Amino acid sequence: MDGLGTKADDIALEIEEAIVSGELEPGEVLRQDKLSEQYGVSRTPVREALRRLAALGLVSFEPNRGVRVRTLSREGMWEAFLVRAELEALATGLAAAKVTKADLDELEEAEKRFARMTRAVRAREPGGDRRALTAEWMRANHGFHDVIYRVADAPYIEQMAKSARRTFSGPAIWAPGDETIDELYADNERQHRAIQAALAARSVEGARALAHAHVLSSFHLLESILEQVGVRPGGWRSPSEVRLGYGEP
Repeated sequence: MDGLGTKADDIALEIEEAIVSGELEPGEVLRQDKLSEQYGVSRTPVREALRRLAALGLVSFEPNRGVRVRTLSREGMWEAFLVRAELEALATGLAAAKVTKADLDELEEAEKRFARMTRAVRAREPGGDRRALTAEWMRANHGFHDVIYRVADAPYIEQMAKSARRTFSGPAIWAPGDETIDELYADNERQHRAIQAALAARSVEGARALAHAHVLSSFHLLESILEQVGVRPGGWRSPSEVRLGYGEP
């Protein structure tokens, strides 16, 4: 890879991490001159990095307004979950046909970490501490699914699935919640266990169905959180856009 491509990759990765962590908020303008100065490069690799992020759906180029971290409509969010549900089902079904004892052991360790983080998140009051914990919860959740992607060994499906999950990958989305939300978090953990059991049984159809239902259940979790913080389901604020801090299950 040439030097320009490498620089663009590095810059794109750093900006993506800032978006996912919530450091860069939805709607925030990304000025190419400031980014050039920040990274000590010309505008060319910065422009290429922003194009790559736009292809991932994380930023958008707006005429006369520059480049902005994307906001997402309710409809767009639902479509992202639908896409990921199909891709997760495909990957999990493929993994069920290939999984080994060593893979199941790795998945068990990933699930134990996820379970610990789920309990920790549920034990905290909404606020700063909970948001930090939720970032760890999100990474543990990714870790569980990443084991399945590796076992499935379907790079194109994995790439598309991870692109879809970036749409809702930041901790700011998942941090708030009361007892109702906590129970939905617990459901998320139970669904992981069910997927794990289907994989252990080498049940291709069972694993596919459970993975699909799990992703759509995560959408219900998201809707419930947004409703709780004052966003109306079905409307999600006029003009049907919600400022989401990019963060996922």
